[in-house]
Formats: sequence, C-alpha cells, structure tokens
Amino acid sequence: MRLRLQLTGWDRRTLTLTDTPRPDCPRCGGEGGHACDYGDHEGEYAGTEWNSCTCWDETRRWTLLPLPRMPRRRRADRDPWSNEPPF
Repeated sequence: MRLRLQLTGWDRRTLTLTDTPRPDCPRCGGEGGHACDYGDHEGEYAGTEWNSCTCWDETRRWTLLPLPRMPRRRRADRDPWSNEPPF
C-alpha cells in the first residue's frame, strides 16, 4: 500500500489519506488503469471508459482531519456604496 495525503471536498474541506497505484506495475505502468475511448453507432466519439488496475483501490481512503472554515475578512475602511476603485 502506497499512501499519500490529499485535500478533498469543496464545501467541507477534509485532509484524507488515500492509496496510490503501484509505480512499478507491469499492467498499468503506474497509471492506475487504462482509459478506453468508445464511439456510438455512427462511429463518432461517445466517451471514455476507465478500467482500473488491480494494483490500486481508488475507494480506499481514510479521513484524517476535517479542516475548519476560515471566515472571510471584510475591510471596514471601504465604503460599499462608493463608485471609486479600491486602489
């Protein structure tokens, strides 16, 4: 198991410990899987399918620390109704 720290979440940011692909894997070359493009019945591009490699479990993660929300600082010296630029 090869672990790394990752920052996840948009509304509630969290520090997590995640598994990474094996860098010397002969099947995927350290990529974690293969991307396969496919087309529709007319031969046009319809999307990409991801086939995960067995050297990596992308669902294996542990939450270490939920990060606090940092409040935005407001500048008290600026008039919000002014038409002048802030510089």
